[in-house]
Amino acid sequence: MTDVSDVAQALDGGVPDRERAWAFIRGFAAAWDEPLTEDDGTPAAELARAEATLGCSLPAALREVYMLLGLRSSLVANQDPLLPPAEIFVHDECGGVLVFRSENQGCAFWGVRLGDLDQDDPPVFVQARHGWVPFLDRVSLACVELVLSETLFGGGGRLYNACELPADLLEAVPERFQRVALPDYPMWTGPEDFPVRWCSAPGQLLRLDGLDAHSWLHVRGRTRADLEAICETVPGRWSLGYTESLDAGPLPFFEPS
Repeated sequence: MTDVSDVAQALDGGVPDRERAWAFIRGFAAAWDEPLTEDDGTPAAELARAEATLGCSLPAALREVYMLLGLRSSLVANQDPLLPPAEIFVHDECGGVLVFRSENQGCAFWGVRLGDLDQDDPPVFVQARHGWVPFLDRVSLACVELVLSETLFGGGGRLYNACELPADLLEAVPERFQRVALPDYPMWTGPEDFPVRWCSAPGQLLRLDGLDAHSWLHVRGRTRADLEAICETVPGRWSLGYTESLDAGPLPFFEPS
């Protein structure tokens, strides 16, 4: 099993197809959580029941990701979860969208247009404040992003932090961390020109929401020491006190408004 402690190195060259996506997710799970097992996959019978209820078949890539890790909540259900198959639904806007992921309070959804269901790995759209907009051009790529984002907010809160970056710290992230080879994509809370970008170092994962002053930087370490190293490297006003003792209990999650 590949050790994917440094996401940028692991995704060097990008994610050209879904086989590459699933290989990365397997390695990432082993490095940042626990190796995937057969018990982590959604049973095929459960997916078949969902398809019968929906009256349509899931795209091959979406079916494959459910069967790979649909039951591994630590990788798919910390913040904006992959929906259980029985909760997949069709949103009537945009000509009909098969929704498979939801923001934790139902404020946004991710899905595939019904007209694209004939593709094995179709593009994904997100319901942002200005309507449905393109998210990423393949389900498999969107599932890599899902696993990264859900892991970012995982770890019981102890391994996560966030800060709002002033203008003088915007360059600190690309200067000191390697960019992950994922396309920019829109944050559902902002306009289409408000991109999300990932960076990393060994044992350190960073997501930059926006590229202007006062953009938010969300970070996760594999260990507490990795997290503290990020916070020391980027001397921002961190929202959570990362120097508390490990005995102090889990840190609360922070989600910007």
